[in-house]
Amino acid sequence: MVRLGLIGGTGLDHWGSPVRSHALEGPYGCPSAGLAEFQLDGLSLFFLPRHGLHHDIPPHAINYRANIDSFRQLKVDSLIAINAVGGISPRHIPGSLAIPDQLIDYTWGREHSFSLDAADDLAHVEFAEPFDRHLHNGLVRAASIAGVDVEVDACVAVSQGPRLETAAEIRRFRQDGCDLVGMTSMPEAALAREAGLPYASICVSANWAAGVQGDPISMDAIRTTLSEAMIKVRMLLNAYFRECSNVE
Repeated sequence: MVRLGLIGGTGLDHWGSPVRSHALEGPYGCPSAGLAEFQLDGLSLFFLPRHGLHHDIPPHAINYRANIDSFRQLKVDSLIAINAVGGISPRHIPGSLAIPDQLIDYTWGREHSFSLDAADDLAHVEFAEPFDRHLHNGLVRAASIAGVDVEVDACVAVSQGPRLETAAEIRRFRQDGCDLVGMTSMPEAALAREAGLPYASICVSANWAAGVQGDPISMDAIRTTLSEAMIKVRMLLNAYFRECSNVE
């Protein structure tokens, strides 16, 4: 049976009615919440809300190491992350979905590795492709099956947060080749690689990034956009889950 991890982001803090919850703790502390387990046909799904059950953990304060280690403890086969982002490139309009293939890390001060102390096992992981290509392609196929439009092969700028970016920062990200900007893909993706867990992301454009359009960013508009877009995310994921079950 396939064991799949799902990390929910802003707009996806809950999945459904679990069969059980796993309250885990390890050498890196406690994850953002207990991991909810769901039994689907041929699939065990473990769901973790990245920002906590009440969405009260900001991006820079998330215990990413504990979160990824919890999935490692549960021996999942792969991880899918949902990330709310801002659109930089014209094709990433609010409400659209993207399955990125690259990122640039602009964060600082986060516990970015399992190898931080001299006593830790040092891991120089290969990270040329930060998102697992097989998992990426599987999500693209599932989107096609579900009839959900997705943009592919996008680059995500990962900013520190919790504040939104300045227009000048967004211009820099664009010049660096970034199509989207978010706050949670790192160090999550790198830690998954260190843990040996294939990892891919579904990015949901919640708004235009600062300066891309003339209007100020509205949190009410972001919430509305995410609420509508998450319907498509669930359709895509359910199609992917069915594909996993059929493979098995």
